[in-house]
Amino acid sequence: MSMSFERYMLDMVQPMRDDLTRIGIQELRTAEEVADTLPDAKGTVLVVVNSVCGCAAGQCRPGVAEALQHDITPDHLYTVFAGQDKEATAKAREYFAPYPPSSPSIALMKDGELVHFIERHQIENRSAADIAADLTNAFDRYCR
Repeated sequence: MSMSFERYMLDMVQPMRDDLTRIGIQELRTAEEVADTLPDAKGTVLVVVNSVCGCAAGQCRPGVAEALQHDITPDHLYTVFAGQDKEATAKAREYFAPYPPSSPSIALMKDGELVHFIERHQIENRSAADIAADLTNAFDRYCR
C-alpha cells in the first residue's frame, strides 16, 4: 500500500512540477544538487520553492511564468519542491536566511547572495499579476 500511495503522490505532483519545468526552470531534486549549484552560481539566480498548495497553483507558478516573459530575466532558473524533495528544499532554504521556511516562496540571488525574497504571506493574498510585477521590478534592479 505504501508504494501505491507514493506512486499516487508522484502522479499528482508531476503536473505541478511541469508548470515550472516546461518554462525552462530546472529542478534541483537533492541536497547535493542544491549545494553544487546555488553557492557558486555566477550572475542572478531565481529559486522557486514549489508547493502543492492552492496559492502555488493560483498565484506563485503563474506569477513566475508571467515574470519570465519580461525583457530582463535571471541568468539561471531553479526550483525545489517543498514536501516532496525535502532534503533539497532544506538545503536551498539555508541560502535564504534570515527568512524562515516558507512555501511557496521565491528567492532571487546574485553571485550567491540573497537580494530579493517573496514569502508565502506575500503570495497567498496577491494575484499572479502582482507577483509578476514584484518579480519584474526585482529583475530590473538586480539582473541588468
